[in-house]
Amino acid sequence: MKPHEIERHQAQRHQAEIVLYLDPSLFWFRGHFAVQPLLPGVAQMDWVMHYATTLLAPGWRFHSIQNVKFQSPLLPETTVTLTLNWQEARQMLTFSYQRHDGEARHTASSGKIRLCR
Repeated sequence: MKPHEIERHQAQRHQAEIVLYLDPSLFWFRGHFAVQPLLPGVAQMDWVMHYATTLLAPGWRFHSIQNVKFQSPLLPETTVTLTLNWQEARQMLTFSYQRHDGEARHTASSGKIRLCR
């Protein structure tokens, strides 16, 4: 189940920004965890791959995770910006999720993923 997409910006064909709202009814929040639901890393990676292969790298697929850092939890009712940068020559996709806090943005997770054909 994908998040609610608020807006999308793609000024260049190798970069995209997607603003997402993390609705509390998302499947991913059920059972993860009872006291304080949070968005699992596997969901974050799924969304990265969905948007990357749809917008920036059609025909490419997941090869390996080069690195990933989960710095702070993504909670229900949060607005986040997913930023994607695709470097086809290096077969490298970089991503970051930034949590909105008013006008401020705080990095929640980031990483690099190698893609292949």
